Amino acid sequence: MNTVLILLAVAVVFAYFFRKDIKEKIIPNKEKNYTMDDQYNSDKKDRENEIDKILSKMGKNGVNDLSREDQKRLDELSKK
Repeated sequence: MNTVLILLAVAVVFAYFFRKDIKEKIIPNKEKNYTMDDQYNSDKKDRENEIDKILSKMGKNGVNDLSREDQKRLDELSKK
């Protein structure tokens, strides 16, 4: 019985000290594992989606249908 308690205590101490490593292996942090290329492509896709959303607001009058905020944001995104 004492041996079981000692092994259990050792396992608890081991799990406590290495909990971050164990958690990373079970549930990896996706942002931490991004490469520079992955981050760039993700940001580019987000910009493209935002541009598409703004462009979908345009009707028959084109850019004149957009609000000033949308026009400003579209100009900012198109420069990147």
